Amino acid sequence: MVKLQLGVIESPLTYICIERHSMLPAEEQLHIIASGADRIVPESALLEKLKRNEPLNIKLGVDPTAPDIHIGHAVPLRKLRQFQDLGHQVTLIIGDGTALIGDPSGRNSTRPQLTSEQIKHNAQTYVDQAFKVLDPEKTTLRYNSEWLLPLTLEDLLSLTSKFTVARILERDDFHNRYTNNQPISVHEFLYPIMQAYDSVCIKADVELGGSDQLFNLLAGRELMEKMGMEPQVCLTLPLLEGTDGVQKMSKSYGNYIGVTDEPADMFGKVMSIPDELMVKYFRLASTLPVDEIDAIEAGLAADELHPNKVKRQLAANIVAAYHGEEAAQQAEEQFDLVFKQHEIPDDIPEFAADLTPNDEGKVYLAKLLADAGLAQSAGEARRLIDGGGVKVNGEPVPAKAYNVDPAMLAGATIQVGKRKFAKLV
Repeated sequence: MVKLQLGVIESPLTYICIERHSMLPAEEQLHIIASGADRIVPESALLEKLKRNEPLNIKLGVDPTAPDIHIGHAVPLRKLRQFQDLGHQVTLIIGDGTALIGDPSGRNSTRPQLTSEQIKHNAQTYVDQAFKVLDPEKTTLRYNSEWLLPLTLEDLLSLTSKFTVARILERDDFHNRYTNNQPISVHEFLYPIMQAYDSVCIKADVELGGSDQLFNLLAGRELMEKMGMEPQVCLTLPLLEGTDGVQKMSKSYGNYIGVTDEPADMFGKVMSIPDELMVKYFRLASTLPVDEIDAIEAGLAADELHPNKVKRQLAANIVAAYHGEEAAQQAEEQFDLVFKQHEIPDDIPEFAADLTPNDEGKVYLAKLLADAGLAQSAGEARRLIDGGGVKVNGEPVPAKAYNVDPAMLAGATIQVGKRKFAKLV
């Protein structure tokens, strides 16, 4: 049985021992940690913790609600890696317990509950991708089902009694739903409490989260204080806009850069972001040292650096972070081949197309583009055709030409936009 008064869950998964060593001065560490951060609450407490010259326990909790992550999801992972490089320990908590509730942050309706099987599958994929960023030697992996699922009714009542309904309703999403007469399920109230209890169980010194997670992080700080522990510092990070420069990065908006994207596609996507987002991408998505980013920001502001050259450096850095230096160099060469010399890449994927004609002797090109993965749907494919974004053997497909002669497609190379190609076989 889990006893709340103990405050900390004992587990066979013990922390990895880190040798004591001389760290950077606390003020220098704080400058690096604050780079790209949204808020540090309270910053003075973090400085005091850093002055102890001891490894801190940095917490990130993630709910495996989706199997794949993009570099927007990886923003807190990059910040964790900064902490690791400074000599601190990271505890990555997979929220297989809290995912049963579903994070209500930013929601205007109850999040659909996932099955245990879905959570398990998503968690494994997430972990595999997370360790493309994190140092395994300085990472402790925990699953919060370890301490959440064994809670008894007595434990749960004791835990929930430390929060008031008024306090929980201070959350913007709950407050908005309540005032707009939108339903809030009682189990959703448990989410910030359970996430807060995670911090108690692992004795977190610092917890990271998105800017929309500040309430949850502060709940952890509050619960630790009420249970007689030194409270954690809350560090939030801004949402990363996608390649369109407007919406947050999301697969549903089609503006994402996946951590498993092919190197050439990843390079091209980074090159497509607006210039004004470059510094933000450097701070949140790259591996470049903070002092070098500071110099780049100053150079751009003074018109001493050419934006295209800087963006190439950014794209190469991000590709190298996930695929290695050689892949980054090849991706840049491929980019030049397509965009500078207007040539078709050598290694474009092949697609076995069904060119069986319909009753009119035509092939529905829009569906073919969707089947080949060049468009998300036939509807999107029609919009791309109408916008002049589709070429067959280098020739633009006319607007409204959704049905084409199959002879035109046999063995053809199709290009969609600037980066997507397929060879029909």
